[in-house]
Amino acid sequence: MLNYTIRRLFLAIPTLLFISLVIFFLVKLSPSDPTANLPLTIPPEVREKIRESLGVNQPLFVQFGLWLKQLMISEPLYWSNQIFGTNFDIGQRIISYQTRSPVMDIVIQRMPQTLTVVGTSYLVGILIALPIGIISAYRQYSFFDQAGTFVSMIGFSVPPFFSGVLVIVIFSVQLGWLPSIYDTTHVVTDWDSFVVQFKQMIMPVMVLALQTTAQISRFLRASMLDNLNQDYVRTARAKGLSEKVVVLVHVLRNSLIPVITVIALGVPAIFGGAIITEQVFKVNGLGQLLIISIQAGDVPTVQTLTFMFAVLIVLFNLVADVLYGLLDPRIRYD
Repeated sequence: MLNYTIRRLFLAIPTLLFISLVIFFLVKLSPSDPTANLPLTIPPEVREKIRESLGVNQPLFVQFGLWLKQLMISEPLYWSNQIFGTNFDIGQRIISYQTRSPVMDIVIQRMPQTLTVVGTSYLVGILIALPIGIISAYRQYSFFDQAGTFVSMIGFSVPPFFSGVLVIVIFSVQLGWLPSIYDTTHVVTDWDSFVVQFKQMIMPVMVLALQTTAQISRFLRASMLDNLNQDYVRTARAKGLSEKVVVLVHVLRNSLIPVITVIALGVPAIFGGAIITEQVFKVNGLGQLLIISIQAGDVPTVQTLTFMFAVLIVLFNLVADVLYGLLDPRIRYD
């Protein structure tokens, strides 16, 4: 398993290099100028010097090499200096066209908000989806199964920009129970501030968790139904094992193997859903940063955030493959 993991990590290097090349040239196809948002009173020669300092007047492959060097070398060395007190020469970091500050500093500043909302919603979605999928499969076509199917269809069919606005209208405008805007400056210091934080997280977490619950519960239900009719289940029952042990130990473990792919690959996907949800609830996170950067033509920020999402996809593909071997002893990679 260790050798397989190491091989996959080395294989991820050319994969990410190719992805970074595609991202760079796709973003560069859009017209963008780092001086577009500057005041019109700035002389043309000053604008030209700004473009030269950022390297946008150079050939595209030179710009790509510069961005890749900054992303793979300058940024890690900078954070090594900050965390471990080293003294590496980092050179030029990736600079945002919009704020004229390092992109990774902005990302680090906004990441806790996204991780709080997205991480909580994904965990809540998984915890709700697992019992729904298990009970729906074990009691197929029961009232619970029909209700779970109905909720799942809603989660699949209703986009987050609609469900987000809907819960705001119901719980904020009509009932007045919850705040409609997420206050990212709020700090939890005592019980009352925790209650405020909990209330403002309910709606964005609920919107994102609905999609997660719908997807995972349907996959788990289908996988459980396939395994409930297998010979090993009848053998386990014939040996006198309790129904609880048969379902939760034997059937569930085998049923989780395909579901692991859905859960692992759902992590990058939920960040995509958070882009819309953060806009709806005004969460000052990475999703909102990406939208603002696209609107402002901030190429370095868009490239960096998009590449981070690609890294998440490659990483969680590897996590899913490793978990296969842990759940099913028959799977061996070495």
